[in-house]
Amino acid sequence: MPTVAVPLGEIATGVPRRHFVRRRRLHVTNPIKALMRKAVIAVFGVWIKVSTSLVRRLNWFPSVKSYVGYGTEEYSRLVCRTIYAPTHAKPHTPMRGIHAMLEVPAAHERVRIDIDDVPLKTVQVGTMEVYDPMDPARSQTMDYSVSDSSGYLDLLAEHRLQPGVHTISCMVPRRPPVEAELFTIPSDTKVGVISDVDDTIMVTQVPTVWKAAYNMLLLSPHKRASVPGMAVMYNKIRTMFPNAPFFYLSTSPWNVESQIRGFITDYGFPDGPLLLRDLDPRPKTFVPSGVQHKLEYAEQLMEDFPNMKFILLGDDGQKDPTTYAQIVKRYPGRVIAIGIRQLSPREASGGLVSMSGFATTQPVPDTDVPVFTGATGANMMKTMLPYLEQFV
Repeated sequence: MPTVAVPLGEIATGVPRRHFVRRRRLHVTNPIKALMRKAVIAVFGVWIKVSTSLVRRLNWFPSVKSYVGYGTEEYSRLVCRTIYAPTHAKPHTPMRGIHAMLEVPAAHERVRIDIDDVPLKTVQVGTMEVYDPMDPARSQTMDYSVSDSSGYLDLLAEHRLQPGVHTISCMVPRRPPVEAELFTIPSDTKVGVISDVDDTIMVTQVPTVWKAAYNMLLLSPHKRASVPGMAVMYNKIRTMFPNAPFFYLSTSPWNVESQIRGFITDYGFPDGPLLLRDLDPRPKTFVPSGVQHKLEYAEQLMEDFPNMKFILLGDDGQKDPTTYAQIVKRYPGRVIAIGIRQLSPREASGGLVSMSGFATTQPVPDTDVPVFTGATGANMMKTMLPYLEQFV
């Protein structure tokens, strides 16, 4: 049968799943917010026009970035992006965040996608930010898919694949194919891991805006620091559950995917898909919040793997405790443990500890699921790993 691409958030049968019709359209009713939104979109639109004109004068032409995908034996979720780049650009080379953020999207470009050298006959339905039910009447079969106004292709491809790691190959005219991994996860896998990135495994100091901006935009990707002991803990979890997939959630944009991917590889964390977000404000009402982004993708994973139970790992510097508590409430029995890395007052305040000696962090979530806390991986795994042994 032909492979059909549908928007993320719908199952391969085309029937919306229970609890899960995702729309990121936030209705703006406040006049000030509406005005701010118009200003942001206007400025962004000007930047796109100017930068596109500039790179074309430099004889740059469209290239594609293929991101690591995941799926089951029946369907796969694939994300790639078309951008302008010099002739000899290497798509997956880690770069400083400021360079990645200035990437110029190449809108409406044709992309051919193969899995293990087998072409996918895909039809894109919807866009990155609007998730409609699959409508067979609108499905088409073609040799190429077309990226959206931000350069993204967000596809769900129906097919049969054996469990394991496969190879995605994306190609645009005048460029060689760009490859990425595709994790095909057995539908009977019992345990999976959903992990935050910022300040959970990678030191970014997100609660401190200026330090987070410096770390993301200006710091060399090879100088990013790992949270002490977390790589050891993650690999011990992988040893306990050899088939467990690791999904990494971050509020960072797709622009810095290669930077985070390089970090995961350099520090020896278990490999797995990254689920990032699009910061282009044009296709949607506004940029989704970090909580909304994480909650939506965590729910998506719950729906993609209905027989899997999850370990949720995050930190108290953002709103992971609140987000994970909502997941536990919405999906009773699906979460077996929560791990929360506790930021020190100095980390949370950027070195400017308040007079009371406390930083702005979230309390431990109030749930029926055991919550394990600690400032480092070594602290957390002393209590968490013995508890997880009962699920092996």
